[in-house]
Parts: sequence; structure tokens; C-alpha cells
Amino acid sequence: MAAAVNMRTGDAGQAVRARARMVERLRAQGIRDERVLGAMQSVPRHMFVDEGLAYSAYDDTPLPIGFQQTISQPFIVARMIELLRAGRELGRTLEVGAGCGYQAAVLSQLATEVYAVERIRPLLDRARANLRPLRLPNVRLKLADGNLGLPEAAPFDSIIVAAAAIGLPPALKTQLAPGGRLIVPVGGADQRLLLLERQGNVFRESWHEAVRFVPLLAGIE
Repeated sequence: MAAAVNMRTGDAGQAVRARARMVERLRAQGIRDERVLGAMQSVPRHMFVDEGLAYSAYDDTPLPIGFQQTISQPFIVARMIELLRAGRELGRTLEVGAGCGYQAAVLSQLATEVYAVERIRPLLDRARANLRPLRLPNVRLKLADGNLGLPEAAPFDSIIVAAAAIGLPPALKTQLAPGGRLIVPVGGADQRLLLLERQGNVFRESWHEAVRFVPLLAGIE
């Protein structure tokens, strides 16, 4: 518990060292995009979890954030963003499932604009509070059903979904700009990452790592 208290009450050096160790582990796990690694290095993950869990913030594990939701493990965050980038810029980006705001903060280091939607109002309020000290001018949060995307801000060059869909929501596909990419966990008990790439009116799919995400639900609460 002392480690958690130190991180949350001003031991900046300890947090920086923990982030550096996390990035080295990500590199050893196969993350090669140095800009993604730099973004992961720059965001204080311990500020996005409860104080009692701050000592585990840089471990490679998901952590509970309340409302039966989790903050994804660092490797999955880095891997999904790396697949989205893969030799191009993220551009205008939609995040479905803002959660505690951590992934939006990472995306802000790489995208021109980040629109993050969350269906659970108290969780969205928590994300706003977590992000406020970072003063990220290119992040916008909104209460919305992620299955519907965010049509008023579409099209998007990149879409990242932080919950598992049984099938790809049609609205997200239609809101993807030409040349854009979308990454989403797909499945029920068995889930894999699906990368969708739009080339003109042609959509190409590729499947990647097995993952475990909470389900993508409809509506707002």
C-alpha cells in the first residue's frame, strides 16, 4: 500500500520509473512502434485507477474501475493502437468505451482529434475528472451508445472499440473514412481482435490476438 500512496501523493520519480519498466516490458512483448511506446510512457496510468490499486497500475493486467468495467492491460492498449497505426497517422479518432479515460489520454498523443464515447454516465464523469489535470485540448468526451458511433463527428480515420461485440456494429463501419481502420474485439466467450481496413468502398478484414473484454452493450445509463 505504501507504493500506492507514494505514487498518488507526489513521488513522481517512482511513477516515471514504473512507466519505464512497463515500456521495456511492452517492447519485450513485441510492441515495435516507438511512437506508441512513447505515448504509453507519457501517460500516468496510476492516475486513472483507484488509489488502492495504484501499486498495480503498471503491471500487465486489467484492473477494475467500477460499474463492472475494467481498464485494459497495457499490452492490449499498445497492441490495438499499434495495429491501427501500422505505418500511418491515426488522424481523427473515435474511441468506443472511454471507461476511466486512460486510453483516450494515450490516443491524444498520437491522434489529431479524439472523440471518446461512454454509455455509463458516472464513469464518463470519472473520465472527465481523470483527464482534467492533463489538459488535453484534442480530447472530447460524450455520453453515447457506442454501437451507434458518433455520426455528428464522422467520418473517422481510426475507430477503436474497448468492448467486445458479437458482430461489427454497422454504424461504426459506415462512419469509417476511406483509408481508415477500425479495431474491435469480436466474440462471446472466445474473442479475437478484428482489424477492418477501408480502401474506397472495399473493406478488408484481418484477425489478430485472442483477448478478453467486457461485452459491448446498447443504450446509456
